Amino acid sequence: MEPDPRTTPEPPLEPRSAADLLATPVQFLKGVGPRRAFLFERLGLRTALDVLFFFPRDYQDLSDLRRLDQLEEDVLVSVLGHVEDIDAKITRGGRSVLSVLLRDERGLMRALWFNLPYLRERFQVGQQVMFSGKPRLRENRWEMVHPRIQWIDDDDTPRGRILPVYPLTEGLNQGQLRRIVEGVLAQGVEVLDEVFPPEYLQAHWLAPLREALYEVHFPTSQESLARARRRFIYQELLVLQLALAVKRRQLHDTRIAPALPADARIDARIRRRFDFELTADQQQAIADIARDMAQTVPMNRLLQGDVGSGKTVVAVYAMLLTVAHGHQAALMAPTEVLARQHFRNLERLLAGSQVRCGLLLGSLPAARRAAVLAAVAAGEIQLLVGTQAIVQGEVLFSRLGLVVIDEQHKFGVLQRASLKQAGPDPHYLVMTATPIPRTIAMTLFGDLDVSTLRQAPPGRQPVHTYLATAEQRAPWWEFVRKQLRTGRQGYVVAPLVDESDELEAKSVETLYEELTDGELAAFRVGMIHGRMTAPEKEAVMESFAAGRTQVLVSTTVIEVGVDVPNATLMTIEAGERFGLSQLHQLRGRVSRGSFPGYCCVFADPTTDEGRQRLDAFVKTTDGFELAELDFRLRGPGDLLGTRQHGVPPLRIADLERDTELLTEARRDALDLVAADPGLARPEHERLRKMVLVRYGRVLELGDVG
Repeated sequence: MEPDPRTTPEPPLEPRSAADLLATPVQFLKGVGPRRAFLFERLGLRTALDVLFFFPRDYQDLSDLRRLDQLEEDVLVSVLGHVEDIDAKITRGGRSVLSVLLRDERGLMRALWFNLPYLRERFQVGQQVMFSGKPRLRENRWEMVHPRIQWIDDDDTPRGRILPVYPLTEGLNQGQLRRIVEGVLAQGVEVLDEVFPPEYLQAHWLAPLREALYEVHFPTSQESLARARRRFIYQELLVLQLALAVKRRQLHDTRIAPALPADARIDARIRRRFDFELTADQQQAIADIARDMAQTVPMNRLLQGDVGSGKTVVAVYAMLLTVAHGHQAALMAPTEVLARQHFRNLERLLAGSQVRCGLLLGSLPAARRAAVLAAVAAGEIQLLVGTQAIVQGEVLFSRLGLVVIDEQHKFGVLQRASLKQAGPDPHYLVMTATPIPRTIAMTLFGDLDVSTLRQAPPGRQPVHTYLATAEQRAPWWEFVRKQLRTGRQGYVVAPLVDESDELEAKSVETLYEELTDGELAAFRVGMIHGRMTAPEKEAVMESFAAGRTQVLVSTTVIEVGVDVPNATLMTIEAGERFGLSQLHQLRGRVSRGSFPGYCCVFADPTTDEGRQRLDAFVKTTDGFELAELDFRLRGPGDLLGTRQHGVPPLRIADLERDTELLTEARRDALDLVAADPGLARPEHERLRKMVLVRYGRVLELGDVG
């Protein structure tokens, strides 16, 4: 509801300090008022300081315009004029054509758009617009096809300026916002304090704060704009990297974990449990972990690996190393299905040993749960496997030495922090089978050391991947039936539990019924999805793992970690609905034994991005390559998962575009914290405050000084 101007308090007295001025509520800024303040609130702008750092999302470069008598054919230019005429029609072939006639002081030019009928509503006769594109001469008149459009407000000065383009909300236009920002700049910039010492600015080619703020909002040239943006991108990334570096330093300086060295006797005893040869990557990761766990500083390591690269083996080594020293280890999985699988695998691996494993799930009966909790508290259970039930406050460990989290991307930063409280400073290992783009690893996981597994274990068979249309269903299902008759098993994955007209994707139930009545009527088919109870899921998975069920129809509940070596067939419906990493994870469920795998994706992509994603999925099985492509296609926002992880979104930096600045900021942050661990020196005071305000709560930094 909009505020009532009749009940709005009078403006405060003239600000008495810089802090007062910067904290002025937006409704008291010139040109805002109580009604417009409501619109500013929608944009997250509450104070004058917020307005100062509300960066443009784009710019209109009006500094190098061409008149219509200066145009050259096929040379990219911008022209400014007024709309003279608008014509929209449909051709005999059903194609829409929009024609807009633009006039400047020297002539006329026609702009054309095909199959974009909605643009008609954006144009009005007499409106000032700028078109950018490559002109061509047609019957002695200049013409542009599908030019870039920039609508120019009447009160903008069009020539000789680079105008900011801000994010808007309904009720605000660019001209209004530009005038208000200009007014705040005139008053607010002069009271801002510089964050960096002069010598730091010079050494890092950074524009001074006041100059940079003027230039980032109202640039005088493209060169000055680039320098101003560089200043704020670097500053934003540096503050993030400082927060991560301080967090690492605090863990190093303030926490003490048990030293758990892997001597030759312990190492040999653990390796005897593995009846297979470890890859070179696994050997290196084990060496990294053993080196960390031999210290009294808590290990804080991320183990990332492609699907099927053998991360669990490395984690088992770390857990058995912990138990060898008389301590307990906890393994946390994102789903009960995966937790039960880990538990079964550990019991099989440790058969005949004196190591006792326990399973703690939210679905356990009260009596069973109480028994497990008592055994953990007494130290009788050395390896505890579970879900989030492990961190719900009632689990008391006798001597917790190691916490392992499987599929780190399923848990947020705050959940990671709560796990660390599960005992007196345990070592800490997180695993992910979703390869992490390099820039994401330097940000979201920048407080962790990283070990990477790229190699597949010896004997791992390839997965043949196909992209298919509806016309290819019959031969695919014939191939599936042939494989099932030889004893193989398979998955069929749909993206939804219920029917949805909007998504036009089959639900699991519908797909199950169609297959059991049709293509797979002669085979034993099971079904699993997230809405089933834990006992129901366990029964279905146990039947599939035992081979009693030949085909499992599922949602993405089987995406992570499910390991049935005899399953070699994967059919994915509505593949365009899945992200690239999800598709790769699903493919990773097959060919986990001695037989080659086959993955068929039925899809009907409607966008270039969708086609590019699916083509890449078919062409490569390298998860790291796919992760980088996914990052480029989707951008960092989706991958960072800021809402889940609690990390504030970046305001001006772009992790894909600004990789070089990120690397520079990370290096500088590590140097600063090495020289001044608490950022306590006077010249670092403002940086320290920025770190605490932006990341103190999320990373539990406390007072870094």
